[in-house]
Amino acid sequence: MKGKTRFAPSPTGYLHEGHLLSALYVWAAAKKWDLDVHLRIEDHDQERARPKHIAAIREDLQWLGFSWQSESVQSDHFNRFETRLKKLQDQGLVYPCCCSRKELDAENPKNEYGEVIYQGKCLSKFKALNSDFDLSKPHSLRIHIPDKVIQWHDLRMGDFAENPKLQCGDFPIRDRIGQWTYQFAVCADDIDEQITHVIRGEDIRNSTARQIALMELLGRTEPPMYLHHPLIVDTAGKKLSKREKAHSIRQDREAGATPQELLGRVLFHAGLQDSPSPTDLNRALDLICRTL
Repeated sequence: MKGKTRFAPSPTGYLHEGHLLSALYVWAAAKKWDLDVHLRIEDHDQERARPKHIAAIREDLQWLGFSWQSESVQSDHFNRFETRLKKLQDQGLVYPCCCSRKELDAENPKNEYGEVIYQGKCLSKFKALNSDFDLSKPHSLRIHIPDKVIQWHDLRMGDFAENPKLQCGDFPIRDRIGQWTYQFAVCADDIDEQITHVIRGEDIRNSTARQIALMELLGRTEPPMYLHHPLIVDTAGKKLSKREKAHSIRQDREAGATPQELLGRVLFHAGLQDSPSPTDLNRALDLICRTL
């Protein structure tokens, strides 16, 4: 069976240079390893997702010259997520957590990335009270993950051995307002869409062990292959993001930029080209293929 990778932006804003660099790595990996590309619109955050951004993602990618073999929108199959949640609940692996963000910050240590390492306060309470647990309060749903080391290999960065229980503890799979979390949604989709290669930025690398652990609980025993690529950062050293109002590809298009100009600039900012001179898509993909 042919392998498959995915490009999975969230429609909470327009694509920017960071997304374009990630897309280049995804399509370069597909070219190098003969993979199909699946476009996944990750709209699990229904509060911030916008239909206009879904349309813009497709339009901007096509304008840049990308094509893909299949696509999906997460919200179209939330029923599959419900089915998977029910199976985890039937195994006793899910429990409610009523801790507020303030309580989580005050009562738990944090890892090197500033994430809370949840110490299981509500797990103990839920086990003690069981069906009498007060679910009238706002609560998230956490997955009870095993205390074990996950060994995995990054195709660029090498071998890792990490214990999610020590990295983050039991993490939410549904938030306090009932939305699916990124960690759960991406795992369910990578299983259902038969993704064999996950190509994404280094900022997501620390999620890998917990996602492998969750996929095992969801029934996938052979995880995807992973490759985490370098990021483009701003002048302050922060990664480009929609929350930080990064300059968008849509703005460049409206200002009259060509796809070749934008590709050249991104390759230059990523340190893959000596100057921001215009570059066509095939040459850009070949440049990145040499780094894989």
